[in-house]
Amino acid sequence: MSTFHGLEMAKQALYAQQSALYTTGHNIANANTEGYSRQRVNFETMPAYPSGSRNRPQLPGQIGTGVKTGSIERIRDMFLDNQFRAENSKAGYWEAKSEALSRMENVLNETNDSGLSKSMELFWSSLQDLAVTPENSGARSVVVQNGVAVAETFKHLSGSLKTIQKDIQSQIDGKIKDANSLLREIHAINEQLQKIEPHGYLANDLYDERDRLVDQLSTIVNIQVTYTPSSDRSPKTADGLATIELVDDNGQPVGITLLQGKPGDNEDPIHPLTLNKDTHAVEIDGQKLPMTTNGSLNALITANEVDYPEMLQKLDDMAAAFISAFNAVHEAGFGIEGQTGNPFFTGTNASDIDVSQAMKDNPGLVAASENGKAGDGKNALALSGVFDQLDVGLGEKVSIKGFYESVIGELGVNAREANRQTKNTMILLSQVDNQRMSVSAVSLDEEMSNMIKFQHAFNAAARSMTTIDEMLDRIINSMGLVGR
Repeated sequence: MSTFHGLEMAKQALYAQQSALYTTGHNIANANTEGYSRQRVNFETMPAYPSGSRNRPQLPGQIGTGVKTGSIERIRDMFLDNQFRAENSKAGYWEAKSEALSRMENVLNETNDSGLSKSMELFWSSLQDLAVTPENSGARSVVVQNGVAVAETFKHLSGSLKTIQKDIQSQIDGKIKDANSLLREIHAINEQLQKIEPHGYLANDLYDERDRLVDQLSTIVNIQVTYTPSSDRSPKTADGLATIELVDDNGQPVGITLLQGKPGDNEDPIHPLTLNKDTHAVEIDGQKLPMTTNGSLNALITANEVDYPEMLQKLDDMAAAFISAFNAVHEAGFGIEGQTGNPFFTGTNASDIDVSQAMKDNPGLVAASENGKAGDGKNALALSGVFDQLDVGLGEKVSIKGFYESVIGELGVNAREANRQTKNTMILLSQVDNQRMSVSAVSLDEEMSNMIKFQHAFNAAARSMTTIDEMLDRIINSMGLVGR
């Protein structure tokens, strides 16, 4: 055993406590860094002296040789990470769904006086007034003007919904670019880890950055992350290379890999999302993205391919039924000079409905009379009844007014459901995140306590070194006087 064994042991203690102080300082410095996981030094006892062998000094027992820094690991719970990402995907879906339906509600705008219901109500009221005073030219002009307002409202709703739909398509394209960018960044970290881990290092800060990127990706698509060792020489506690796969609503893989994390694979590890220009479908390696109720991308696709097309189709069906039913009654009536057979509306759907130019130029053509006699307003009354007429092609015993009320009611229910789901998933996400933070986040109080603890240990190791030094000084310089 070395004469300077005590100094060596004190030196190792100084190094170990110093590394712990540095790690504590790193934690404190990153207390507010997004995605940072607190790190800790794992101290290990040095092998005792002597080791078991036939040729060994005769000692009453083994003597300790001090401490060493075994590893510096980050404190992270993979189960909580997986749970967070699952809830994050759900929250991303419902948040995007809620926003899309909210924008639809704002366009239809039935909570104030500028919606389609109000325009139809004014049109109906003007027809009622015309039925009372069929010879009044002013009443006829008001009918035409309110008819134009109804047509313009239909066109405005259709055009606005189509504009939002195009905006959602742009959002889908943006989400695809974001997801592919995140995949490239995660792959770049995989490549760095493949160079670092085989040398025995734990790249804790790189692990944190990769987890942060994976968390962001989980908002866009529903994913599962598995890890493969980067090398046989890598530490057992190393995270390794991340492989990212798509999963369904139950968390089961669907056979589509976004990022392959196997070392030594010659194929391109990234399988990016692409937008098929012909079908406008989101694909990965030619496979269509599976539709789930997870991830903001799926919510936008659902809005673009289902929610908005269905609403546009309902508006078109309603406009077509209204045009057909109203014109049928109008063409059977007579204008102020006995004109008959004139359609009031032109067009076939919500995007091209309009009042005929003849009506705009000559409101006297409005067929208020049922028999062509002056003062007769029965046909105007029949026209006002079109709104409540049943079996107009919108369903059995369904009126135009009832159809639109059901459309708005269904939209309101769906929007409320999306808002409720958004709140619920955000609450669950917050709970899981709080659990994860309780494990991984930096506690400044705890770090200050650790700093004091390691500082005292460092000071004690320094004092031990001083004591050994004084002891050796006494032995070397004060005990022998031979030769003087």
